[in-house]
Amino acid sequence: MSDPEGQPAGNAGNTSSAKDKKDDNGKRTRVLLIIGGIFVLAGVTWFLLWLFVFSQREVTDDAYVNGNQVNVSAQISGTVVAVMADNTDRVKAGQVLVRLDPTDTKVNLSKARNALAQVVRKVRQAVANAAQADSAVNARKVELALARSDLKRSEPLLAAQAVSPEQLAHLKDRVKTASSALQLARRKAVAAHATVDGTDVAHNPAVLQARATFLSAWLAAHRTSILAPVSGYVAQRSVQVGQQIKPGMPLMQIIPLNDLWVDANFKEVQLAHIHIGQTVKVKPDIYDGLVFKGKVQGLGAGTGSAFALLPPQNASGNWIKVVQRVPVRISLNPKDLRKHPLRIGLSTEVEVDTHDRSGRVLAKAPVHKAVSQTSVYDTDLGEARRQADAIIQSNLGANTTK
Repeated sequence: MSDPEGQPAGNAGNTSSAKDKKDDNGKRTRVLLIIGGIFVLAGVTWFLLWLFVFSQREVTDDAYVNGNQVNVSAQISGTVVAVMADNTDRVKAGQVLVRLDPTDTKVNLSKARNALAQVVRKVRQAVANAAQADSAVNARKVELALARSDLKRSEPLLAAQAVSPEQLAHLKDRVKTASSALQLARRKAVAAHATVDGTDVAHNPAVLQARATFLSAWLAAHRTSILAPVSGYVAQRSVQVGQQIKPGMPLMQIIPLNDLWVDANFKEVQLAHIHIGQTVKVKPDIYDGLVFKGKVQGLGAGTGSAFALLPPQNASGNWIKVVQRVPVRISLNPKDLRKHPLRIGLSTEVEVDTHDRSGRVLAKAPVHKAVSQTSVYDTDLGEARRQADAIIQSNLGANTTK
């Protein structure tokens, strides 16, 4: 049989199947083109992201908060009688942290006071002895002049036999004795003046030395109170009541949490485009999602392994290359620190924006101002000087002269 059009039924079926296959191939081609376009678009997008974003920044999570760890120690030896601050306490610069037993320093101060008074009196005595030696010289001069005068008057009388040769010999011996006595008196006067000439009693070297000893004893008496050199928070307290301490022994630490920074340890392959002054985003792990603003302050002068207690010796034995890391210091915004305090040792993630590469890799100019300083040890010696001067004046006497 044939269809109304005169076409065989089998041919119609073949035509329909071919059309379906052609439609399927077209759909597959479109799908592949779409997938290919997506991959191409993704590749272009990734390239653009790398070119304008990822290549313009350096990121590391090997970064930790750091800061000054100020050791508190004594300036004199002594026994601890009171500890005025403990770990986590807030302290201010100049606050008393530890008190030492003041008994020994008070005794030493009393000895220094008495020694100063005694030295002043001895110098006064030396001045009086010098004046006495001068009087002795004058007396010997008079004796010599009288002896010479008697000899001069007696010599013409020898020819007239008015005086005997024995008397004239005695007069000559008298002149020699007076001359020797004068020389001896002069030498004694020189010795007496050696310790007092050129200055008054108050400025005599011996008095000034005793005065300095008194000032030193006064300082020691006031250093029984150990002060906080800076403001911050107490950590690592090790001092205990009753402990015998020596100068320089660490007693506790003070951490000024208002002056912190981040040490980010970048791989050496990441350092090519990191420069001083570049902006930084710091994400501390302690604050989820919080970002601190910072700047690159400087790059370390060596790798961490180079400054290790036992630096590697790559020239000996088998060698395996290890990518090194260099610490990069990043300063933090003080406002961010006040709002969200950090602690030393906290982990952070650091992202350095390297778009601006005009900065330097190394600092150009040397630093001329103090990185950190304190004035709590600038002791006012005015009171000590006034006490020393009062001791000197009270022992000078009413008629003291040079």
